Amino acid sequence: MKLLHFNDYQVGVLTARGIVEVTDVLADIPHVGPGDRMNGLIADFAQYRQRLEAAAAAGAAFAPESVRIRPPVPKPGNIACMAVNYMEDGTLAAPPPRNGFHKAASAIIGPGDAMVLPDVPATIFEGEAELAIVIGKRASHVPAAKAFDYIFGYMNFIDGSARGLPPAGNVFFQMKSRDTFAPIGPYLVTADEIQDPQDLDVKLWVNDDLKQDFNTSDMAHKIPQVVEWISSFQTLEPGDIIATGTNHRGLSSFQDGDIVQLEVEGLGRLAFGVRDDLKRTWSRETRLDRKNQGFDTPTPQLTGKYAPKSA
Repeated sequence: MKLLHFNDYQVGVLTARGIVEVTDVLADIPHVGPGDRMNGLIADFAQYRQRLEAAAAAGAAFAPESVRIRPPVPKPGNIACMAVNYMEDGTLAAPPPRNGFHKAASAIIGPGDAMVLPDVPATIFEGEAELAIVIGKRASHVPAAKAFDYIFGYMNFIDGSARGLPPAGNVFFQMKSRDTFAPIGPYLVTADEIQDPQDLDVKLWVNDDLKQDFNTSDMAHKIPQVVEWISSFQTLEPGDIIATGTNHRGLSSFQDGDIVQLEVEGLGRLAFGVRDDLKRTWSRETRLDRKNQGFDTPTPQLTGKYAPKSA
């Protein structure tokens, strides 16, 4: 099942006929907002599934392009992100150590929204294409062998970054948790619809130029190990998000006016814009382009506030 929010956060199911509203089916879920309602649905999905399927089969359908699609999981309790969790197309000699960070839930935006680049001296702004896991039930010290029992579903996820901020050192929080730096959607796909989440093509376009193109089989630490590791020190709740990391070789600059599209196989296509009131510019080189030129840093800023004096 493909679950989504649209317009004023009505709940819909995406069917072959289009979107069917099912908000009324969920009226008895205690909530003070759409995030609570979706998290409650995820927690008690078995109680609602048949009713949702019946409503989706019988209800009037309308085209997705006729409504405004909203974030499918707008208020997770936690967003846990894996850092450096790909073998970079098999170019790494060994899996990197497990590492991760928290991203603020307030960073979430949905399809058609804008990632806003702040007035800070970042060396570059990037967005990482990722497969996201959505947790379906309370998960604490979950063994890898049972990890998939705790996964409700999957969705597209962008991990926005403002890199190179001072002071030097561990600045993940201010780099990763800025408002609008976590685009998700367009919908949440239940786990039963994804045959093998460890074999999904991931593609990201910037202005129709394909930048990232990899497969989730290249993960250094696979999904069961990711769930086991994170749940070993943090209790996860229904609706919590785990972003599984990216292949960094295709990363390139995000800048004003860009239209970014992400498609993880089977999860639809997430499209959003980028806005920078300072109109800063960078080259469109990828990390791999830079490496092939002998550089181990992202492409430098070319123009605008904070650009190097020599640029």
